[in-house]
Amino acid sequence: MRPAPTMVGAMADSAIDDFYAVIPAGGIGSRLWPLSRADAPKFLHDLTGSGQTLLRDTWDRLAPLSGEERIAVVTGRAHRAAVERELPGVPDHNVFLESEPRDSSAAIGLAAAILVRREPDVIIGSFAADHVIRQTRQFEFAVRQAVAVAREGYICTIGIQPSEASVGFGYIKQAGELIVDGAPEAYMVERFVEKPDLDTAKQYFEDRAYLWNAGMFITRADVLLAELAVNEPELHAGLLELAEAWDDRDRRGPAVDRLWPSLKKIAIDYSVAEPAAEKGRLAVIPGHFDWDDVGDFASLSKLNSHGRNELAILGEDARVLADASSGIVVTQTKRVISLIGVRDIVVVDTPDALLVTTAENAQRVKGVVDALKLTGRGDVL
Repeated sequence: MRPAPTMVGAMADSAIDDFYAVIPAGGIGSRLWPLSRADAPKFLHDLTGSGQTLLRDTWDRLAPLSGEERIAVVTGRAHRAAVERELPGVPDHNVFLESEPRDSSAAIGLAAAILVRREPDVIIGSFAADHVIRQTRQFEFAVRQAVAVAREGYICTIGIQPSEASVGFGYIKQAGELIVDGAPEAYMVERFVEKPDLDTAKQYFEDRAYLWNAGMFITRADVLLAELAVNEPELHAGLLELAEAWDDRDRRGPAVDRLWPSLKKIAIDYSVAEPAAEKGRLAVIPGHFDWDDVGDFASLSKLNSHGRNELAILGEDARVLADASSGIVVTQTKRVISLIGVRDIVVVDTPDALLVTTAENAQRVKGVVDALKLTGRGDVL
């Protein structure tokens, strides 16, 4: 495996002329309930103490790469006002509204279909609205390499060099080196691997040919759509019909209402990335930066305590008294919360719901959300 090159002199500071950044801003982040709700999803929260939402952090990372006029956001109709409030610089014609969630293939495919009509040779990059990335210069370096790879007709992803043997992420196995000017770290992808058990994760971590799948995809829009046409022809046809009507305000709404609910729900990993890997059309750039998808309260605790066995506290004017305790407290109330002698605790206190669990059981929060749906308690979701 090649050593990682230094970035000195290797990265321009100007925006990339043929590049469009796409931010899918959907999902409620059910493993972060009751903090994350349908009307206030994960990407609209400040989960790092930065003073701004994850969505705004994502925008700020991407603007130097694409320019503010070339960032598109795909989000639900219910979140339009909040998204535009967070991102006052986003052009109205770059806000693509879904009538309901249809998974990442529909969201990213819609953006690709609209943008390729506006600009036939455009390269798009998809970056989730609710991930945390530090070392932004290293992030920019990886994206610029991925764009160079995409220009050669490949679909490119950015994999994260694992910092531990995690069972919470899918993995990408690197294959041979890919020689592309402007992309000194490019590799082909041999295959995607679903979330492993702990013993397998340890093997992947030792192997170093395996990277975490962070769900970032950079490709020419026409290449992505061509892959969709082969693997999911009905979905592809529906997206093209939507895109044909999109920039006509009178036709857009009726087209979305008619077509969007019928689109197949499928993740882009399955509709595009995995088939492309099998055909030798998928590449990867290793990302040498801290990344977290903030998938549950255990990861949120680790993120805010910087990996130390301490108590992380999130919330304006939080009133927390702690003695010999660790974990995380997230509070949206003025209630005094006292913790004595508890380790790896998770406490989330909101005006209408209280969650108490442990880091070890944080992944099970989604089960609570599912149970509340079955009991008809949509008022707290």
